[in-house]
Amino acid sequence: MRVGLILIVLLSMSYAHATVYKWIDENGKVHFSDEPVKNAEVVEFKKNTQNNIKLPEIIEPPIEDTPDAIDINNTKYELNIVSPSEEETIRSNEGNITIIADISPQLFSPHKLVLYMDGEKQGASQSSNLFKLKGIDRGEHTFTIKAVTKNGKQLASSKPRKVFLHRTSLNQPKILRPQPRNNN
Repeated sequence: MRVGLILIVLLSMSYAHATVYKWIDENGKVHFSDEPVKNAEVVEFKKNTQNNIKLPEIIEPPIEDTPDAIDINNTKYELNIVSPSEEETIRSNEGNITIIADISPQLFSPHKLVLYMDGEKQGASQSSNLFKLKGIDRGEHTFTIKAVTKNGKQLASSKPRKVFLHRTSLNQPKILRPQPRNNN
């Protein structure tokens, strides 16, 4: 078994360093191949024709810019609700509201954002600054977003944002649409 494996490795190494042949056909077209052809000549590669790739030198950032050097649990974030605007009226019969926040500096990975509507936490904490709410009751709502650590310590909070959700009243009479007759 070992002898067979050694032979396979030696044969594959010989193919890796195969000879290259060059010849010109009757139409004057130049061809290259790893198999000899009549009137083919062996191509000798010079050192400057070989591929040499030099990778750029890796420059490490200064230590003070890395999160390990910063006490990330005492980071001072600036957090604002960008959309919807203050006292904006949103019209959605499904009760859908999208809240977008702006946070500076960028949120470190162990930190999360939490959305509060009328003082109640909405959904799970998340890394994204985009919150999509569905099935919200109509009326006035106040939203706040907080940046928290994984232990729940509050790092920052946005100013409260008042928003009005307009939904069609459930008490309105339904509009009856005529249905086509079935002539059977």
